[in-house]
Formats: sequence, structure tokens, C-alpha cells
Amino acid sequence: MSYQKSTNVSWQDGKVSLQDRYKLIRQRGATLWMTGLSGSGKSTIAIALERALFEKGFLSYRLDGDNIRLGINKNLGFSAADRKENIRRIGEVSKLFTDAGIITLASFISPYQKDRDIVREIHQQSGLVFIEIFVDCKLESAEKRDPKGLYKRARKGEIKNFTGIDDPYETPSHPEIHLISDRMSVEDEVEEIIKYLSEIEILV
Repeated sequence: MSYQKSTNVSWQDGKVSLQDRYKLIRQRGATLWMTGLSGSGKSTIAIALERALFEKGFLSYRLDGDNIRLGINKNLGFSAADRKENIRRIGEVSKLFTDAGIITLASFISPYQKDRDIVREIHQQSGLVFIEIFVDCKLESAEKRDPKGLYKRARKGEIKNFTGIDDPYETPSHPEIHLISDRMSVEDEVEEIIKYLSEIEILV
């Protein structure tokens, strides 16, 4: 966990509980953390899942890697230290959304197991649901997709610290959901996630 630099601060409890909020909006919050290589399909799945949940009457919100780096994390690069801080910050943001009762769809490469474990711990310490979804895609398949042309640039040395090329990706050891995105359709992936959410009574 990160060092607490601020002093003379303490958590202020309110008079509205987690259960109160969930009852008000008639759903339970959860963070769905989608991790995988660039081009594996994380954002595509999240977009389709958000729509499917909406049509079923459930409120969700997407926290996308690029979108976050255009705002709250615009001052971070792609060094190991910056990646760590990027994930720490979005882990805290995801926790707040989930605490409010939102089904939070977080799509981040998040290549390091330790950093993902920290986000899981942040949630579990507050009694919140954290679901790791491994969007598994072979490197060659992700490179073929290469929707932003990033792999080509990384291969040419124009982009440094690129996951899968000159930076590692640590495969999740025990994800709650394992999607093989270069073999599954988006519809099947969304269906599998919704089935899991129903089984653990996030969707009731």
C-alpha cells in the first residue's frame, strides 16, 4: 500500500450506510477490473457490457485507461513507477464508485500482479466486491488488431516501456473470470460476465 504522506487526517463516517445506498438505487456495487494486453479487447468488452447492463436496468460506469490518462492521470507516463501510481489512483476511484453502488467497469492493461492485488485489497478492506477479469489474447493476435498502431511504433522503438514488447505483462494467477478474446465473440464474453454477476447476486 502507498505511504500516507498527509498528516492529521482521519476517515469521516457518514450516516448513510453502504446498504442504504444499495437499497436506494436497487443494485449492488462491484468493480469489474479488466486486465490484458493493449488490443486484447478490454474497452470493446466494457462498452458492450455497459450497454447490456443499461438495457437490463442496471447502472454502470466505464473507467477506461485512455480516458483516465486524459484527465486525473494526465501527469503520469509509462515507467514502472508511473504505472503503479496510475493503477493505485484508479483503484481508489473505482472503490468510490463501487461504494456508491455503481457497477464499475475498469479497463486497464495493469501489467503487474502486485498492483492489481493492491487494488483488490483496497476493495476488500472496505467490504466491496472486486472481480478480476483476464482478457486473454495472444500477443500476435493483439498485434494484428493493433487499432491504434501502437505495436508497430513500439517495434520501431518509437514508444518505450510498451507492455508485451519491452515491458512485461504478468498473467493473473486467479482471475474470477477468464475470457479468451481471440477465440470468443464480444457477445459471448458479455454473456459470461453477466452470468457470473447473476451467480454472485450483483444482478438481482
